[in-house]
Amino acid sequence: MPTHEPATLVVLDLVGIFVFAISGALVAVRKELDVFGVIVLAMCTGLGGGFLRDVLIGATPPAALADWRYLLVPVGAGLITFWYHPTLGRMERTMLVVDALGLALFSPAGALKAVDFGLGFLPATLMGMVTGVGGGIIRDVLAGRVPLVLRPGILYAIPATAGSAVAVLGLKLGYHNLPVTLAGAIVVAVWRLLAIWRHWQAPAPQGPASV
Repeated sequence: MPTHEPATLVVLDLVGIFVFAISGALVAVRKELDVFGVIVLAMCTGLGGGFLRDVLIGATPPAALADWRYLLVPVGAGLITFWYHPTLGRMERTMLVVDALGLALFSPAGALKAVDFGLGFLPATLMGMVTGVGGGIIRDVLAGRVPLVLRPGILYAIPATAGSAVAVLGLKLGYHNLPVTLAGAIVVAVWRLLAIWRHWQAPAPQGPASV
């Protein structure tokens, strides 16, 4: 099994962790948690998806525990948010865009790491989606909210899955990590941003539930 990640995946992981950690820290601030709570939610949001992926694919110890950078980045993001949350909180629309970019960075990178550990197309695609949405689910559960990915009308997991599939397919076809990661990230980012802009919604059941 691989013992280290390609530099491209490490950079994408760290950028995605930073972006997601800010979103988690903002939730903590709005829940009026103290500085410790802010850092905990920042770390759970930034590291949760990658931690779940690594455990599931057997990449142990998870990168979040094996490399000090993976711990330092969300702590830094949490402290920045704690100090500057009034400014960040006023940038709600911008933060949605930043979150979409974080999803775009995380999902394809997570899928490619799964391929690196021997998973096939469908399992690797699933791991990409888990990497993208896992931290947010942990964040929302800890904050006492219905996870964003489960709320009606939110197109979140579907773009993450599609981008992961594009990245894995490109790698299986023989293309290099960087171009397929960028291709997958573009799919996720464009789809998610269009969903925000155009108010696209995932299909939902119509009418009363059957008895």
